[in-house]
Amino acid sequence: MFENELVSKAIDYIVENLNEEISIKDVADYCHLSKYYFSRVFKVETGESVYAFIKRLKMEQSAIEMKLGKEKTITDIGVTYGYSSSNYSSAFKKHHHISPAEFRKTVNTNCAPHPFILDKLAEFQSFEEYNQRIQITELDDFVVIYERYLGNYLDLGKNFCEFTEKYKNYLKEDTLLIDRFFDDPSITNVSQCLYDICMTVDENCLLENVMTIQGGKFAVYRFDGLIPDIYEVLQGIFNIWLPNSRYEMDERYGLDIYRQRNRDNRHIIMDLCIPVI
Repeated sequence: MFENELVSKAIDYIVENLNEEISIKDVADYCHLSKYYFSRVFKVETGESVYAFIKRLKMEQSAIEMKLGKEKTITDIGVTYGYSSSNYSSAFKKHHHISPAEFRKTVNTNCAPHPFILDKLAEFQSFEEYNQRIQITELDDFVVIYERYLGNYLDLGKNFCEFTEKYKNYLKEDTLLIDRFFDDPSITNVSQCLYDICMTVDENCLLENVMTIQGGKFAVYRFDGLIPDIYEVLQGIFNIWLPNSRYEMDERYGLDIYRQRNRDNRHIIMDLCIPVI
């Protein structure tokens, strides 16, 4: 968990401006810190330099865009993130160990390697099967207490238990538990995934770590099953349903809204929410 709120604020600025030319000074100025002090604090919290973090996110988000936007050319995607055609291909291959053209051939297939279970393939259903389960829904804004993590999604359950214990006095009958995910673990190293753990709260809550998650139009899939199967369903939505639907994912990030949990048998009911336009 990030202990320094300014680092979390800096990450918000970076992800919101990822398709711009962002300098270390830009981010430090946004946080009202000196460039050198901010750089030290950021590396202590994240384990990466500001420059390396920005470059990594550009490479990973561009790969997600290539995965979801099959009508976009590789050159156009590279330009979006500030690269010329040749520079983008070189940078992409250096980071992902595969060229953009080769990467594009590996996505939108009916199965993919499972990053959390070695030697297992995540197998996907047909577009029609996902489409029957997905509802396009307008969600309201959520005012939430949140904590931000950089790490493995497999730690989500443990982190949620600690989070709800810490803020148990804010739990009410209608409280929703939400996680907001920024990365695709089929692309991002599983130890470097960025996510927020959240709990809905009254808008007058005086805690410092309160934010509003923007609502709007979402493709919502009601998941009712075992926790280890969530990844396979989400990847099916991203690999099969979204690229073949009439929708595009917008610049908001995905949400998981928990409806019912049974820790003993690892069964869960939750809404997998993908922001769309």
